[in-house]
Amino acid sequence: MILERENSQFELTDELIEQVELCVENKDDKELKRVLNEFHFADVAEILDELDLEDSVYVIKLLDSEITSEILMELDEDIREKVLKNLSAKEIAEEVEELDTDDAADMIAELPENRQAEVISKIEDEEHRDEITELLAYEEDTAGSLMAKELVKVYETWTVGGCLRRIRGQAKEVTRVHSIYVVNKEEKLIGRLSLKDLIVAKSDQKISDISKDTVDSVNVNDDLEVVAKVMAKYDLEAIPVVDDNQTLLGRITIDDIVDVLKEEAEKDYQMAAGLTGDVEADDSILELTRARLPWLVLGLFGGLGSVFIMKGYENIMETVPSLFFYTPLIAAMAGNVGVQSSAIIVQGIANDNVKGSMGSRLLKEVGLSLINGFVLALLVILFGFIIGQDTTESLAIAVSMMSVIVVAALVGTFVPIILDKRGIDPAIATGPFITTSNDILGIYLFFVLSGLIIGF
Repeated sequence: MILERENSQFELTDELIEQVELCVENKDDKELKRVLNEFHFADVAEILDELDLEDSVYVIKLLDSEITSEILMELDEDIREKVLKNLSAKEIAEEVEELDTDDAADMIAELPENRQAEVISKIEDEEHRDEITELLAYEEDTAGSLMAKELVKVYETWTVGGCLRRIRGQAKEVTRVHSIYVVNKEEKLIGRLSLKDLIVAKSDQKISDISKDTVDSVNVNDDLEVVAKVMAKYDLEAIPVVDDNQTLLGRITIDDIVDVLKEEAEKDYQMAAGLTGDVEADDSILELTRARLPWLVLGLFGGLGSVFIMKGYENIMETVPSLFFYTPLIAAMAGNVGVQSSAIIVQGIANDNVKGSMGSRLLKEVGLSLINGFVLALLVILFGFIIGQDTTESLAIAVSMMSVIVVAALVGTFVPIILDKRGIDPAIATGPFITTSNDILGIYLFFVLSGLIIGF
């Protein structure tokens, strides 16, 4: 079994990579095992991420499935996909049999459909095979697709003494026992127990006498974001999963939810940055182009729209040339304020903290933007005074900018909420979408209001 090096933080060095590569090249299996056995499986996965594919496959085939199954789950997804392509269906099945059902289902789900069936047919443990097949049938991003079948459950009619004897066998299949779930004879979830409750109770007491009737659970068809919110709200390390009849089906643990939140955060960050797909730095040029180009096209049309608007007010710029030099400032302020407002709303929606009516939310944003806009407008007037700019021009620019800030804040607040209500990921409202729309709107308002104040 691979263990963590005691009292030492793992550090991936060129020397270590070279040592592993040399062992593989010389087929020095004994030395290779000795080197790798010093590290946790997550550290070994980090090492394999840096090796050539051929060397990574060699290591996976060399070590026992009990170890390599965990290593495979820690590998970068793209590398794991390539490694699995170089393993036979039987070899993958051996890896899968060492994993909990949720991880096993995740690994198989990454395979092509025709290969999935072949691997499943090679799994010798019938119960494990049936449970994996069940998990694969649930829709992606639902509680059912993430849950593990391994858990500890007891019946309400059991005595404490009998319960302790029976759960020893169940606990062998569970990596960590967070809670003991209590079911009735129909397998419906009716309560829970902690290990402390069980240990301190008298051996002849009934489980129904010491179990807690209140137990938080999620439905097998619930969205994973719902699961994450429930677990975060009640500070749960694990949560049971039930069907519409309250039948206990499995459980979801906090480590799986953390992975979901991480993936969701990465997706939202990429959307906010103007990337339409899940991409990484080492993806192909074609994949990166597909992810980036749509938003760049949007930005191009936004810029062309701004040019069209400015051409419509060419006479104002000829008479008051200083307005032209302030257009980048107005566009920047509109974009920045819009992104700030939308980012706060998107975060609030994600954390379920956006409360109250739309009107109250917009009113609050108007008040905030008026204060910010007023302070910034004063700074613009002061700047105009310092450089000797005409007072009317400074006033026109300041008032226009203040108005643009208010409108940009409203757009940044309003758009994510509307998208969320329509079932569209509000993260799309941040970044290029808001920036481009507010650039166009901001420049239009700037020239309209400046023209009115100056007298055009």
